[in-house]
Amino acid sequence: MFGDILQKFVEKSPATVMVRGLLGHLLNPQALDRWFEATAQAQYTRDILFSSLVGLMLQIVCRTQASVHAAYRHAEIAASIVSVYAKLRGVELATSQGLVRHIGREAQALIETMHGGRPAQLPGYRLKYLDGNCLAASEHRLKALRATAAGALPGKSLVVFDPQMGLAVDVFPCADGHAQERSLLGAVADTVEPGEVWVADRNFCVAGFLHAIKARAAFFIIRQHGGLTTKPLEAMRRVGTSETGAVHEQAVQLRSPEGRWWTLRRITVTLKRKTRNGDTALVILTNLPIAVADAMTIAACYRARWGIETAFQKLECHLNSEIETLGYPQAALFAFCLALVAFNLYAVVMAALRAAHPSQTIDETVSEYYLAGEIATTMTGLSIAVPEQEWASLAQASPELFAAWLLDLASHVDLRKLRKTTRGPKKPPTPRTRYKGQPHVSTAKLLAESRRSAA
Repeated sequence: MFGDILQKFVEKSPATVMVRGLLGHLLNPQALDRWFEATAQAQYTRDILFSSLVGLMLQIVCRTQASVHAAYRHAEIAASIVSVYAKLRGVELATSQGLVRHIGREAQALIETMHGGRPAQLPGYRLKYLDGNCLAASEHRLKALRATAAGALPGKSLVVFDPQMGLAVDVFPCADGHAQERSLLGAVADTVEPGEVWVADRNFCVAGFLHAIKARAAFFIIRQHGGLTTKPLEAMRRVGTSETGAVHEQAVQLRSPEGRWWTLRRITVTLKRKTRNGDTALVILTNLPIAVADAMTIAACYRARWGIETAFQKLECHLNSEIETLGYPQAALFAFCLALVAFNLYAVVMAALRAAHPSQTIDETVSEYYLAGEIATTMTGLSIAVPEQEWASLAQASPELFAAWLLDLASHVDLRKLRKTTRGPKKPPTPRTRYKGQPHVSTAKLLAESRRSAA
């Protein structure tokens, strides 16, 4: 099936070959350009194909190139670098959002075909985690930014994660870096589907949003905001103890935007340890029936939501999701959305590993940091050594055939090379007052002193 050169990469780094195959299958240039022509609203293709722009930016997002300029030098784009930047700042937010949704659906189909999803936390219901992300301040390269010393925020977004698939399935980008995240909830509510369970932090605990979810025959598990008033219908009753603390439950009422009262459940977890914000309890609201999920299950589902913060950490650590040189909001948000696309490619690889190694606890033992490092190191050589025509058959393969190809490669991955390095409990920081006030010390002298003290 593989040529001699590609076979060597399969033997040495099958994960890299998987990602390269995914790029050709999910981001096939011809299909991507057809998708762009069908979805773009105002932007159009003149000198630079949309697929060329995606390919160029993915090199930066995946850290195979250091900057837009460096990637441009290696790209086969006839237009000037000025045209590339102009194209970037013109990418519509709807296009960036649509690309994440499109790739999310395609990736989900592959994961389902491979049976590589994680066990469902609530069988029969689809969980969705909602959280916000504010892009870091960009450099002051734009003329409008040069006169200010304040941080220039190129935008923010709300991201929707599917924990069972491990995918970023939707994003709601906003060009205004000062916009309140709650202002985007109307657009989020329009996408809610029956049977879904939305899990979110207290910033999204808004009566209108909760009611919109309920009105669409969906459910929520959302931490109560201090500004949201509920009316208790009964005293709290203890129902058990979770990993994080004692769990209590009570029925409460909430007034809808139309002024009617409706009943929901309030679960309170009294924490054994304070949160980093100093909170001693988590108060969670839900409209899930107790027959579907008891209070302990609700608390566990909310606790699992903290994994979305891990997802953002992965975007920042493994991928170049916030490119400081991109000051224009559309360009910066397009790069962030491409990081979500790359995140989904890695999610498909992890799903293939779960399916190919069912006896292994892939999520607990495989380091995505090492996985991303191996791929970044090997991808350039793979692109140079293997001609494009060897990937052509994969681009047109059916989901079933492509999924079988992924599983075959995943079965050859040496999991020992990707094993996480576990660490013991953190030690308390060493007080650093002995040499306070000195700008520097001699390491050799301190080591000698330490040896004398030990003797």
